[in-house]
Formats: sequence, structure tokens, C-alpha cells
Amino acid sequence: MNLNNLEIRKAIENKRLKHYEVADALGVSLFTFSHWLMVELSPEKKERILKAIDDIK
Repeated sequence: MNLNNLEIRKAIENKRLKHYEVADALGVSLFTFSHWLMVELSPEKKERILKAIDDIK
């Protein structure tokens, strides 16, 4: 398993979300979001994603 962005991956898992739901909330394609998860993100982008995850549902 790719360990990049483990905090984001765990947050998605804990809320039982699908990656496409997070991508939708961020206003990006699933492809873009999946790519983001493969690389180390800036603290600002991580914060943006975690906020979007928190805001879903």
C-alpha cells in the first residue's frame, strides 16, 4: 500500500466515503484526486482535503 497521505486515507476510511465523493466535494476529477494521493501534498492542500472530507454528509 502506498503510504503517502495516510492521514487523508484514514479519514476517508473512517467516514466510509468513496474517493469519488471526496473528489466531487473538492471540485476535481477522480483521476486528479487519485493522483494527489500518490504524491506528498503540501500542508495547505492536505488541510483543504481534510476539510472537504469533514464537510461531507
